[in-house]
Amino acid sequence: MKKASNLLLSKFNRQRSIKAAPLLSRAYIFENSPSSSSSSQFHSTGRHLQCCAKTRGLIFKLHQFQTNPSRNLNTLRKLREKSDLEEAFESGKTSGEMFRVFKDMEACEDPEKALSFADRALKVLDQDGKPSLLVAVALQLMGSVSYGLKRFNDSLGYLNKANRLLGRLEEEGIANVENIRPVLHAVQLELGNVKTAMGRREEALLNFKKALEIKEMTLGKDSKELGVGYRDLAEAYVSVLNFKEALPFSLKALEIHRKGLGHNSVEVAHDRRILGVIFTLMEEHEKALEQNQLSQRVLKNWGLSSELLRAEIDAANMQIALGKYDEAINTLKSIVQQTEKDTLCHWEKFADSKRCLEIACGNLDKKETVSPIEVAEAYCEISMLYENMNEFETAISLLKRTLAILEKRPQEQQSEGGVSARTGWLLLLKGEVPQAIPYLENAVEKLKDSFGSRHFGVGYIYNNLGAAYLELDRPQSATQIFAVAKDILDVSLGPHHADSIETCQNLSKAYSAMGSYTLAIEFQQRVIDAWEGH
Repeated sequence: MKKASNLLLSKFNRQRSIKAAPLLSRAYIFENSPSSSSSSQFHSTGRHLQCCAKTRGLIFKLHQFQTNPSRNLNTLRKLREKSDLEEAFESGKTSGEMFRVFKDMEACEDPEKALSFADRALKVLDQDGKPSLLVAVALQLMGSVSYGLKRFNDSLGYLNKANRLLGRLEEEGIANVENIRPVLHAVQLELGNVKTAMGRREEALLNFKKALEIKEMTLGKDSKELGVGYRDLAEAYVSVLNFKEALPFSLKALEIHRKGLGHNSVEVAHDRRILGVIFTLMEEHEKALEQNQLSQRVLKNWGLSSELLRAEIDAANMQIALGKYDEAINTLKSIVQQTEKDTLCHWEKFADSKRCLEIACGNLDKKETVSPIEVAEAYCEISMLYENMNEFETAISLLKRTLAILEKRPQEQQSEGGVSARTGWLLLLKGEVPQAIPYLENAVEKLKDSFGSRHFGVGYIYNNLGAAYLELDRPQSATQIFAVAKDILDVSLGPHHADSIETCQNLSKAYSAMGSYTLAIEFQQRVIDAWEGH
């Protein structure tokens, strides 16, 4: 969900299997990376590459013309020959100034007008067909505005064209590389954002990395902005569940901010919170809790109450993972007292917990049209609590409500896939196998687009889908699906990982159900060998 909702990626616990048949994989919930208030999503404007020269916007420039009669006459003659847009560009002496003219228009006008402005400018600037930095800037603006309007395919087209043009300008030495870099940086960030919204997260990572490389060339090695860039990239890696790649970038961000801003800096607190999330997902819970506590200390000193509450909720999750249930309950009680609302509860008694959750759902129903993504996140978390209480029917109902929200938002494809996977898995546990299959198949398609076809999360869903086919006495289909799952998990996790071994076990069962006993024995022997070497 939205960058993510400041939720930890849900912990993936080993789940129960249906009947005595195949072993079901853990139910994976795919959500985006956690965020901090200082580093929301990747943006191409504002805090990344600042140009030194000041730019006068188009409206201000025209006002100047009106106050100088002799200047007005010259201007009128120019406007007969060229458009007012081109005149505005000519007022800039550097690409940074001209880039800011576009950004001023993007900020001041509504998106449709900004798009019209950029389109008119492009026609003026691209009349001779020669490569030009200003043409690239116009294309970048059109891509940015189209992204804001959720016209992702249009946006991708403009940005790719801008990217190719900038590469040609640099390769042929037509423009100064120092003028190209700010525009190229913006284009790479926008490409990353668009691809993320389209569910192409692995591809987006390449663009985000290129943007960071430009920052490294442009900014000092101890720059605060570079630290923010490292943290942003770490979050992007977390969003595709690549925690090992995320860790070094997160540590770099912490080192830069701690050195430049001190231990009590808000940026350091945000860095530590991301580190805590990464360590949690790597199942290094003690390290995660340590980072969380250090982060809480700083947030408390700065009086950032809402972010402190979020960190305390994270801490409760970590305490639960460590088996420190009494500490977790005390943490959650403290949170309830601070919020003074009935939207949080602990689970000392199931009856009380259910009552609290019913109240929470009632409150959320009223906010669904105002804050749909936040409500979807809450439904998803509440469904997990019902699941823990074996209230599967209610959990599934909430997941379906979550899907109804997410399906309307193409940029939430990754989250839709994760929720669909969990819905299918719960339906399998209830024995509603035919109903589970469409959800699992939908999850595979959504998550293949988001993570690639060889990602371990996709392998887990294939394993559950194979289990469903086997339950329906379709062993041939099950065998094909289990074989795909095994190939994915063997590569991504290794053949001696417990989940890879279980998938091999399922493949043996499928061959046995087909009557292919030689193959069944062969794969069963592989299972035995793998466990012996585990």
